[in-house]
Amino acid sequence: MQAELDAGIAAAAGETVVDLGCGNMPYKPMLEASGARYLGCDIDATAPVPITPGSPVPLADASAKLVASFQVLEHVWDLSWYLGECRRLLRPDGHLLLSTHGTWLYHPHPTDFRRWTRDGLTQEIESHGFTVQRITGIMGPLAWTTQFRLLGYREVLRRLPVVRNTVLPALTIAMNVRMEVEDLITPESIRQTNASVYVVVARPR
Repeated sequence: MQAELDAGIAAAAGETVVDLGCGNMPYKPMLEASGARYLGCDIDATAPVPITPGSPVPLADASAKLVASFQVLEHVWDLSWYLGECRRLLRPDGHLLLSTHGTWLYHPHPTDFRRWTRDGLTQEIESHGFTVQRITGIMGPLAWTTQFRLLGYREVLRRLPVVRNTVLPALTIAMNVRMEVEDLITPESIRQTNASVYVVVARPR
């Protein structure tokens, strides 16, 4: 996501960034590094801006230069409401920066409804009033199968505390190096159409 911000869509000092589904706000430092005003929104009542699915987010129309949505869309049932709010909150010259899964394990938080193909995600976003400017796949199929195995090994090792602390760090390093190599040898066309995560930059129209 930093690369997308560096490519010219970051909000400038004093402009507003809305993180729609902010969780514990891990991206806040990155999004406000330019001096932007950061607003974290979530269904958690303790969020800076609490939201209720199906109801308008309590922020003004066209108030954000950037709306960020990181690994949220797969957890949303009513896409028309969610993407409609993204569009409503954006200024005409603003951007939507969104990431979601192409292929990943089931991970309810509190629910988990869907995965996308590259074409399907593009069509989904454009059918809700956006123009997709670019979409980038992250982690191709060789690498994400290795990632899934690593997650499985971690679950097993969590139950074996005697060996966990010595085996897990070395295993994690080895598997991450393997993922890097696997992505390097995977053809670009395959990585971009069979990705674990897609990152989208879109403009309202």
